[in-house]
Amino acid sequence: QVQLVESGGGSVQAGGSQRLSCVVSGYTLNRVYMGWFRQAPGKEREGVAAILIGIFGNTYYADSVKGRFTISQDKAKNTVYLQMDSLKPEDTAMYYCAARGGSSWNGPLSISSYEHWGQGTQVTVSS
Repeated sequence: QVQLVESGGGSVQAGGSQRLSCVVSGYTLNRVYMGWFRQAPGKEREGVAAILIGIFGNTYYADSVKGRFTISQDKAKNTVYLQMDSLKPEDTAMYYCAARGGSSWNGPLSISSYEHWGQGTQVTVSS
């Protein structure tokens, strides 16, 4: 059974940093895509960052977070991280970790490309 457990959320002031972690079990982190998504109240869930787990660790970012967020992997710990710097109030959302699965593929930042989801961790950025 695949399990994804996020942690690291909380409240932070604008301009601050936060690191989210996603511990994965029941799923082999090798040559697969892992993604971070977020959903703000009243808005649709959107892709934030994704990584192709492997030697090169290709990464992908939404334009809104490019240059501020960094996704990374630690295969030994079966963990994917999202380092968030220069946070803005508009980054406030529930953040979800996701693992590739299913037959649909619409790119690394598309919700439909992922099958397994964590329960989310709340990030609140105050101005």
